[in-house]
Amino acid sequence: MEYRKTVSVHSEWDVVVCGAGASGICAAIAAARLGMRVMLVERYGAVGGSLTFGNVTTIMGDVAKASIRDEIARLLKSPNPSTGIDNDDAKGKLTALLDEAGVTFRLQTPVVDAYVEDGEIKGVFVLTQKGMMLIKGKRVIDATGDGFVSFLAGCDVMVGRDEDGLVQPSSLMYTIDGIDENVTLVCNHEEHYTHFPDGREYLSMCKKAAEEGRLPENVTIVRLYATGRKGERLVNATQMNGVNILNDGDAEKSEIELRKQMDLVNRFLREEVPGFQNIRVRMSASTLGVRESRRIKGKYILTGEDLVAGRRFPDVVVHKANFCIDIHNPKGGGQAETDGLPHIAQPYDIPMRSLIPEKVDNLVLAGRIISGEHRAHASYRVMNIAMAIGQAAGTMAAVSVRENENISNLNYARVRASLLEQGCTLEDK
Repeated sequence: MEYRKTVSVHSEWDVVVCGAGASGICAAIAAARLGMRVMLVERYGAVGGSLTFGNVTTIMGDVAKASIRDEIARLLKSPNPSTGIDNDDAKGKLTALLDEAGVTFRLQTPVVDAYVEDGEIKGVFVLTQKGMMLIKGKRVIDATGDGFVSFLAGCDVMVGRDEDGLVQPSSLMYTIDGIDENVTLVCNHEEHYTHFPDGREYLSMCKKAAEEGRLPENVTIVRLYATGRKGERLVNATQMNGVNILNDGDAEKSEIELRKQMDLVNRFLREEVPGFQNIRVRMSASTLGVRESRRIKGKYILTGEDLVAGRRFPDVVVHKANFCIDIHNPKGGGQAETDGLPHIAQPYDIPMRSLIPEKVDNLVLAGRIISGEHRAHASYRVMNIAMAIGQAAGTMAAVSVRENENISNLNYARVRASLLEQGCTLEDK
């Protein structure tokens, strides 16, 4: 492209991490602590991604010990996967953590293209206040959530489920307060039943309201998570079906519809749920909550069968990942595969090969874009697992640079040794 001839080189780094969500943060910290010169670029004006801007403050999923993930959970005082943390507090603490690790980062700096030569990524083009610039990196980590860097670099992309290409619906998470402090109602999932003194059951109330038009027809459950503050709940209810963040205009269409859905959900809560008469929206997501977009085809495609079987791999980089196969119905409300709880996965491993794209060398995948099927992605997309993947990605990049070995030829034994030294668990004891 002609513009590349006039773009100046901003800087050169050992590792460039694209995306400062939870996974990208862990990748950057891991690489920096291993002695790499790390540049982290982020399109928003603060770090944290879905955790902060998306108001997804319940840090769900589990893995065997992953040292940076565990450190962040303690730092943010995350009590359990069903209680939201303070996302404004998280912005400051995560920023300080990156700074203490020696990570250089640039905010309001979106990636606009990938710099690839002879099948090897050499850096990324970013937009700054001084115009287009090239940031060179010996290794690049794609933690953008939407696989944007990998797509621009020419990797093979997988989108949606096999039969129709549909992706999971998008949502807007928001926080309400003004709830009667004596009310203990929470609703964490599709079989979290609660009966009120008058005999009504909360989940049945939600389904009936959706059927009768008092809730949007695809909002068949209004999840209410505790936040650690009395009189407050995190609401996970709005749902936009039939859209894909990759399509021009779908983000805007979703924003319009989901803001309307928030009003309907709040009306339902005020009029029908005891103790919610005086609620108001205290905070809402500043960006669309996208569950699924691109998945990048890698050296190994993790399958739903791998998860159900709790499969182990010889090149494990994340051990005993554990979350249900949580497929929010692309065509309606509830779960895609069951009416109640999602299918349960057994604690499974994620192999290093799923973090290595097939076509482009020296690029590492992090977070929900790793190589896996639609069903597998529905489990590993959650934040605790994404953070462990990020640490693995940062470690892979650092070991690759240190050993002067391309990612495609990376020696797993050295990656394993480094992860163990960092305090990660990679096998049953």
